Amino acid sequence: MKSKEIAGVVLKKGLPAVVGLVVLVAVIAWLAGAFTKKIPPGPTAMAADELPVEPDYGTYKVQQIEKPYIEEAIGTLKAARRTELSSRVQATISRIAAGAGDTVAEGDVLIELDRKDFEARLSQTQAALDAADAATHQAQDVYDRAVRLRKANPGAIAEQDFNQMYSNLLTAQANQSGARQAVAESQVRLSYTTIKAPKSGTVVDRWAEEGDMTQPGVPLLSLYDRTSLRLEVPVMENLGAKIQKGDELEVHIDALDEDFQGVVAERVPQAEAATRSFLVKVSLPPSEKLYEGMFGRLKVPAGIRRHHCLHTSAIQQVGQLQFVTVIIDPNTGNRERRFVKTGRRGDALHREVLSGLEAGEQVLLVRPEPSPQSPPGPAGRSAADSPAKQPTGR
Repeated sequence: MKSKEIAGVVLKKGLPAVVGLVVLVAVIAWLAGAFTKKIPPGPTAMAADELPVEPDYGTYKVQQIEKPYIEEAIGTLKAARRTELSSRVQATISRIAAGAGDTVAEGDVLIELDRKDFEARLSQTQAALDAADAATHQAQDVYDRAVRLRKANPGAIAEQDFNQMYSNLLTAQANQSGARQAVAESQVRLSYTTIKAPKSGTVVDRWAEEGDMTQPGVPLLSLYDRTSLRLEVPVMENLGAKIQKGDELEVHIDALDEDFQGVVAERVPQAEAATRSFLVKVSLPPSEKLYEGMFGRLKVPAGIRRHHCLHTSAIQQVGQLQFVTVIIDPNTGNRERRFVKTGRRGDALHREVLSGLEAGEQVLLVRPEPSPQSPPGPAGRSAADSPAKQPTGR
């Protein structure tokens, strides 16, 4: 009797747990899709009447296009002829005749320094030269008289005295030469107080003001020749090794959104070990739009690029996804909807296909081919409403 009671108690307490476990397993199996019909993997062709009915605007054959592939290298515009003007002497700046942005011609006076000390030094050397000239003239007269006297009376002047006269003449001539050199040096130093433009160009920097004291070798103004602008750009070694001096390459200036035809003026014959690149310098045609320091892109041919071309009228957009309808069998009308990934536009009507299609496959055009240049018909129906023709040569 006791065993029956124990079995009843166990059955009464264990049955709900078993039922709950069975129900939990059934729910998990249902959520996992155990009770739904499975679709085998792989593409499944559908009959034409199984897809939604769409207007027939024709078909398009996916084409393989070959185009030159261009890579870009970024660089900066720099002037091939750039000059920094500095003073050769220490002096106070009296006047600066040019500032940043001014255009100057060769020989224009740009900076004038205080001339007083240099003019005084020139006056001193000139006076010393006058004294040396007088001393030389006097020594020459003494020597000439001694020569005439010795010819008339050989014993009138002792040999020692005659030699002393000749030595005095040589000393006076040496002093005269030194005085002339000092005058020439003073004149040159005086000319340094006027700083002129060594060549035509545009002033881009000014580092001094009137009243400042100059130091030899310290830059005061900087100017460059705008006709010598060139793009200096590091190019990866796999492309830079193919670039030769004299090659014509396109340069795009972002600030102007304009392309310029450049010529390779120089390629540094050494690759940078850190960046694995060659420094290429491309000369640009003279232009009032270009300035030193502007950002530019050098377009370097990198070979031939092959890609598939798809007509934009065949693309169906569903959210962020793109689909096309592929004709599997033109005879039976079987077709399938396929996910594709597109890239850049080739033109207004064609786009690059990155994945999902192969060259030669037929796709259905699901909307009329846009033709904005075609005038609408008399009934308001434009030429774009007509069946699309198969584009060729894209």
